[in-house]
Amino acid sequence: MTQAAKLLYTARTHTSGGRQDGMSRSSDGRLDVRLSPPGGAGIGTNPEQLFAAGWSACFEGAMEIAARRRKITLPRKCAIDAEIDLLLDEGAYSLRARLNVSLPGLDREVARDIVDEAHQTCPYSKAVRGNIDVAVALI
Repeated sequence: MTQAAKLLYTARTHTSGGRQDGMSRSSDGRLDVRLSPPGGAGIGTNPEQLFAAGWSACFEGAMEIAARRRKITLPRKCAIDAEIDLLLDEGAYSLRARLNVSLPGLDREVARDIVDEAHQTCPYSKAVRGNIDVAVALI
């Protein structure tokens, strides 16, 4: 990070109990969730769902910026279906991701350009680049 970088926001959470019947709360109280293992009988969410929600929301914001640069308004019904896989391979856990982006009504080439630019600029996409398998599809 450069010295010119400007801090815009810091998210703060307190988590206890982890995946197994844990709790996670944000410092401002807006997030207060119970945690449980993926696919388990628990009543909470899991880190993979939270990651999918955060990444897809951020990615949509990056698409809005890319569209504005082109003087285009994103369709009201644009959507992103994010899928985060938790993998176990030879005793080690890892993640794999798919973002399925819908931009109904936009020219396919224009939509592809917006999606590609968003994937280059979205902070979540940058964070995982080269670290996990990611597929971004325009559906």
